[in-house]
Amino acid sequence: MIGIVDAHHHIWRQADLAWLSGPMQPRIFGPYEPIRRDYPIREYLDDLAGTGVLRSVYVQTNWPNDQFEREAAWVQQTANEHGWPHALVAYADFSVDDVRPQLDRLARYPLVRGARMQLHWHENPLYRFAARPDLCADPAIRRNVGRLADYNWSFDLQVFAPQMAEAAALAESCPKVTFVLQHAGMLEDPSPEGRAAWRAGMARLARCPNVVAKLSGLGTFIHRNDAAHIAAVLEDTVAIFGAERCLFGSNFPIEKLWTSYRDLVDAYRSATARLRPEQRDAIFAGTAKRVYRLGP
Repeated sequence: MIGIVDAHHHIWRQADLAWLSGPMQPRIFGPYEPIRRDYPIREYLDDLAGTGVLRSVYVQTNWPNDQFEREAAWVQQTANEHGWPHALVAYADFSVDDVRPQLDRLARYPLVRGARMQLHWHENPLYRFAARPDLCADPAIRRNVGRLADYNWSFDLQVFAPQMAEAAALAESCPKVTFVLQHAGMLEDPSPEGRAAWRAGMARLARCPNVVAKLSGLGTFIHRNDAAHIAAVLEDTVAIFGAERCLFGSNFPIEKLWTSYRDLVDAYRSATARLRPEQRDAIFAGTAKRVYRLGP
């Protein structure tokens, strides 16, 4: 069995997450009452027990923006106490004039391997996160993302297909930074036209050698663990990027709304069954180890 690295999971405390407090607001992943509660590291470890997962990377969970360092400190403390997670993608506001004071504060925490500021914008307000669709072209954001190279940190890139051309230009403007494309480019339109636009955008991003694709969150828009859907997205993504530039992520506990961790991993194993062993190893472990510097 290939050892697995979960390159995208979350643990959280409800009190620290604005989107889990107050009245339930419509979200991209549908009703979420079952996860409007603490999701501690011990529950996460129980969820992945027996699945072959050996390491994990925590990705920021949208604490209030001014609490970005507090989130990093809490994750670091959790890892110090439990041995999990093994790396952290923290939040920073890249729209400011100079992001380096934020990055310097995050650099106090050894787990930090990268940063994420979600840039995805959609005509559908339910899918919209960023304030406007063209943030990838914003000069301040380009300048600040480029500064990640001085810290040897990656940038977790989250965009929809219509934003991918500008996202590719962002990656090209920061050639020393590795970009990790979230959720395999967030295919939200399953129509032939939607898939064609997504493939074209993915191909544009793949021309940037510093972009890798994270195979995570594939139930986000269909609200189920669909093995055929996972296989189709994975097959296209691997064909476009190559397995050596793809990595697995669970997006738990969001995906816990409709599946178990074991069933999710089984769906990915089924989707990769026809690949060569070295390709499966890259997707499930090798790429994540390299990108997030997780050791051998």
